[in-house]
Amino acid sequence: MAITLPQGLTTETETLSGWGRTNPVTCQVVQPDSIEQLQELIREAPPNSLIARGMGRSYGDAAQLNNGTVVKLPTFDRIELDPNSGTVTAGAGVSLDQILRVIVPAGFFLPVTPGTRNVTVGGAIAADVHGKNHHVDGSFGNHVQRLLLVDGNGELRELTPSGRGSFDEAEFFWATVGGMGLTGVIVEATFSLIPITSSLISVDTTRYRDLESLMAAMVEADSKYRYSVAWIDSLDPKGRGVLTCGDHAPAEALPKDKQANPLYYDPKALASAPPFLPGGLLNKLTVRAFNEAWYRKAPKQRVGELQEIAPFFHPLDGVQDWNRIYGPAGFLQYQFVVPNEAAHLVPHTLKVLRNVGAPSFLTVLKRFGHSNPAPLSFPIPGWTLAADVPAAIPGLQEALDKLDREISAAGGRQYLAKDSRQKPHIFRLSYKDSLTHKNNNVDGLFASDLSLRLGL
Repeated sequence: MAITLPQGLTTETETLSGWGRTNPVTCQVVQPDSIEQLQELIREAPPNSLIARGMGRSYGDAAQLNNGTVVKLPTFDRIELDPNSGTVTAGAGVSLDQILRVIVPAGFFLPVTPGTRNVTVGGAIAADVHGKNHHVDGSFGNHVQRLLLVDGNGELRELTPSGRGSFDEAEFFWATVGGMGLTGVIVEATFSLIPITSSLISVDTTRYRDLESLMAAMVEADSKYRYSVAWIDSLDPKGRGVLTCGDHAPAEALPKDKQANPLYYDPKALASAPPFLPGGLLNKLTVRAFNEAWYRKAPKQRVGELQEIAPFFHPLDGVQDWNRIYGPAGFLQYQFVVPNEAAHLVPHTLKVLRNVGAPSFLTVLKRFGHSNPAPLSFPIPGWTLAADVPAAIPGLQEALDKLDREISAAGGRQYLAKDSRQKPHIFRLSYKDSLTHKNNNVDGLFASDLSLRLGL
């Protein structure tokens, strides 16, 4: 789709896809250097022609637009820490990795972090990312105090969660949180931080032989730990797994060799996946072997182990481009949430994946607490399961379509930042408040392959 460019702004043709690498498309990519240049670009753009993109960690088609224009903001890189208020103001193009390298040595931590630190501030808000602490701290949008956004009219708007007395402004703020970039282009945000006295996490680990006992332990952990997550052996009929819980370790609890520099933080990628790997490497045999080794590696029970931030929160960031291990056909992450009363859908989903022959070495179960007012924010109180599976497995799509219907009928939903295949009628059943969001997409300017697929 042709678009008029401001003076001095050029486009580059790129093939883009989500992290799952399942649907590559050709896009025109632009990188405005200023808010003014971004405003001019938006004012001249036709409907359904623009979408912002961060680091491309949405798994599906949320940050791409076939034959459209994708906006990247790497020069929007301000990071300003205010230690007195415990807040940070950051440009939309800044990554959580960059922020952590500033705030951790200063005695602060992110209020919420997903399983990777390689996401931008703009992306974290647009997807309303969650982490291991949702049952305590909610999702990322809960902690945003202010954001700057250029809307579909090219107007720069300052938004707050309360709207400073304006219902329309508050509505626009919450439509933007979790709004998948469809209300405008976020350029800056201010959000609160967690004070810490060390960069280490005190971790308790327990192995469970079956899913029932594991889930019971997770419910009990809600009131005891800030962070909790379970790895599930998806190929084991009993659903054995490992529960990991923790909190920030106080400086005084560190061993003497760590107390001299308790806030040390310098994570590094340890390896890189080859640029090309054949398909079929991840099959039932290889995943079964991995899962067996991973389960046996975990202690039956260990209390108070001190772990660094990176391996506890972002273990896969230790391998660059790990998504390549699924081969050229790519993979999808099936992530859903169901209310507590529909907990039976967790073992049911695992059984369906086993029956269809979908091996997952990365199957994660977490607990969610209260939702926020954002109509497209994913979390609701209950259980969320995420499973990474190769995309080309015969019968997989049909099996997931059936699961979608069962989950939506139980009051559950799919995570839009992970979705690459959900049908529009399932989306409408699952996100009944999406009309509020749609009304804030000024003139229908912003669009993505995700929004066009789902009718957003």
